[in-house]
Amino acid sequence: MNFEHIRIDHGESIDWIVLNRPDRANAMSNAMLDEFSVALELLKDEGAPVVGIRGEGKGFCSGFDLEQVGKMGDAAVDPVADRARLQRNLDRWMAIWDHPKPVIAAVHGYCLAGATQMCVFADITVVADDARIGEPTIPIGGGYLAPVWSTLVGPKRAKELAFVPGNAIDGPTAVEWGWANHCVPAADLIASVEGLAARIALTPPEVLRIKKLSINRAAEAQGFRLATAHVADMDALLHQAPAVQAVKRRGDEIGLKALIAEYRSAPTSPLKPYSRDKRD
Repeated sequence: MNFEHIRIDHGESIDWIVLNRPDRANAMSNAMLDEFSVALELLKDEGAPVVGIRGEGKGFCSGFDLEQVGKMGDAAVDPVADRARLQRNLDRWMAIWDHPKPVIAAVHGYCLAGATQMCVFADITVVADDARIGEPTIPIGGGYLAPVWSTLVGPKRAKELAFVPGNAIDGPTAVEWGWANHCVPAADLIASVEGLAARIALTPPEVLRIKKLSINRAAEAQGFRLATAHVADMDALLHQAPAVQAVKRRGDEIGLKALIAEYRSAPTSPLKPYSRDKRD
């Protein structure tokens, strides 16, 4: 198929789904999300034994495109439609979890908001040493990301990340926290993942499929699937709250960039003394 917002790069051991909107920081538009789901479905029964996800350009993905997906101007949101939209995106990521092939996310540069959620559902995540992995800066979500993060990093770290607007961790910290498997030099990211895929491909596809299913079942017994079951409900509920409506109106008044600047602060990892006035 001919895609507009992604592409598929075929290889011997790994087929890459490449997020390909570098002029928009690979922000996930509705069209990109639909194409991503189609590509994932196509690769179930054809191509290489491993699927990879990466981003074109300076970073992996800046999250959902706020001009289309949950846009700021939607002050009065239909909660039923909003919940359906949020759940539909979770279902897209669950298709990664349930995919018959191992799926590896290769993260470089920025990986923000909904993009971090996508990576949680990948089987293996490899990050570059220049990676910045973080929460949205504008606090209008109700726990759409952090509950899923908590399955990897634990509730205390998930709360630390979620409570501070725009909080972020770097590549080495992502490995330390258990969010990622490996951190490698940015220049070696693709080659490292392709080398990993080549070693995975030594295992027959039928064996890989059952190994993945068995480990997934163990994770689900510990609550992975349950952790995702209510996040769309919580987020849709909070989108109706007066405080969130006020933030959205503020964004309409001053613009998205200015609103982000009002909430931007220093990450909490590593934790250092902080002055709001100095913004450092």
